[in-house]
Amino acid sequence: MSSQLDQLKEYTIVVADTGDVEAIARVKPQDATTNPSLITKAAGMKQYAKLIDDAVEYAKGDLALAMDKVSVNFGTEITKIVPGYVSTEVDARLSFDTEATIEKARKLIELYKEVGIDKSRILIKIAATWEGIRAAEVLEKEGITCNLTLIFNKAQAVACAEAGATLISPFVGRIMDYYKAEEQKKNPDFKGFKGPEDPGVKSVTEIYNYFKKHGHNTIVMGASFRNTDQIVHLTGCDRLTISPDLLDELSKSKEEISVTLDAAKAADMDIPKMDVSEKAFRWALNEDPMATEKLAAGIRGFAADIVKLEKVIQEKIDATSK
Repeated sequence: MSSQLDQLKEYTIVVADTGDVEAIARVKPQDATTNPSLITKAAGMKQYAKLIDDAVEYAKGDLALAMDKVSVNFGTEITKIVPGYVSTEVDARLSFDTEATIEKARKLIELYKEVGIDKSRILIKIAATWEGIRAAEVLEKEGITCNLTLIFNKAQAVACAEAGATLISPFVGRIMDYYKAEEQKKNPDFKGFKGPEDPGVKSVTEIYNYFKKHGHNTIVMGASFRNTDQIVHLTGCDRLTISPDLLDELSKSKEEISVTLDAAKAADMDIPKMDVSEKAFRWALNEDPMATEKLAAGIRGFAADIVKLEKVIQEKIDATSK
């Protein structure tokens, strides 16, 4: 019997969720995703100091440009390893500013072009707020492919698909975290959800089935996994982005897995169309405490990590200007 990872790869494109270039080289995924938290963590590793130093030198004292260049430097290294997409995230503090998100995405693509990386290799990662989705709609028409992230609600997913987004990232683990905490308020002994009953797994399954039923070409890429059980119960999903630790676990297990998501079966399901006009979108989020809380917390978390990285970069800028 082949490993669970090899079995998974027969039905799903596996993506590495890390900013650690060496880890990506070890697991050999099709694509790779990064975010501000992962880049900030990797930036603290000695082996990547040259990527930070190069960005500081390039920016000539411009902090915003240095930050963009850091992201592009990491992304450039990753493109040398993976054959497919590399996701590079827009500053989370722009999540409610459509025009600023568009301009930042164009700048990132310009920086990639300077080092010979075609925009077809890059997914611009944007938080799936209403404003972020509108930015993605514009960018996709310009040929800049987008990964809409921090998806916690089907309305977000459907709005992204209708805007023509290339890919979405529903966050399995963070959804589960919320509902596990809620259950533990009622029952302190509650240990967690299993398999198809996991709320995060159910959310991605529902989104996947909706997309296949209604002919949306947007790629569904499950993200934010807490354990391999969540991963194997989404076998058949278009893509799954997985941390190196969980990829290692999957590679060591020989337990048989089976396909749980099937596009052909989904096409025959009775799934009504969903209204995702702006007012319907905002109401759907308003009525979903989990999605409202997790989207806001996700944006705050990524923004906080950007501030941490800015501090590191500013210190290096100050040191070089003395």
